[in-house]
Amino acid sequence: MVATMKITFILLAAVAMIQTTSLLAADSIYDLPLKNIDGQDTSLKPYQGKLLLIVNVASKCGNTPQYKALEALYEKYKDQGLVICGFPCNQFHAQEPGTSAEIKTFCTSKYNVTFPMFEKIEVNGENRHPLYVRLAGPGSPFPGDIKWNFGKFLVGRDGKIVSRFEPKVKPDSPEVVQAIEAALAAK
Repeated sequence: MVATMKITFILLAAVAMIQTTSLLAADSIYDLPLKNIDGQDTSLKPYQGKLLLIVNVASKCGNTPQYKALEALYEKYKDQGLVICGFPCNQFHAQEPGTSAEIKTFCTSKYNVTFPMFEKIEVNGENRHPLYVRLAGPGSPFPGDIKWNFGKFLVGRDGKIVSRFEPKVKPDSPEVVQAIEAALAAK
């Protein structure tokens, strides 16, 4: 019985490792499997060749009003190739407790969000989503745990991480706007 349990445990661990390895072995950030806010399978592939601002978001946070500036940035620069990608996260004092439908309703009714939103994920810890392993893991040019809601990563048209902005840095701050404009101009 103990031997059978050990074998089962080893097999389960091996399967988990293979699944994690295959996710991390994706050729690029665009190949990582995601789900959109409506629960449909997707990826960042539709945005390949665009400038991405990836943000972990929450509806009940002191930084939540940043949605307004994020939407304004999206409206201003989307025709030049900027896509803002919102990833709800409930890891910081449970400030994103809602379902995907509730989050979507909140974002569209309160902040008129039109940029792509995705399903809730974890950005830190052992269940960190593979996207955030890429963005903030040991192989990132900007490694380290996400400190709070509304951390931002700017990903160039080539899929490489250009900049990281901490949660308190507002989307319309000069440093974010300058980084976006420089990356858009670089084409």
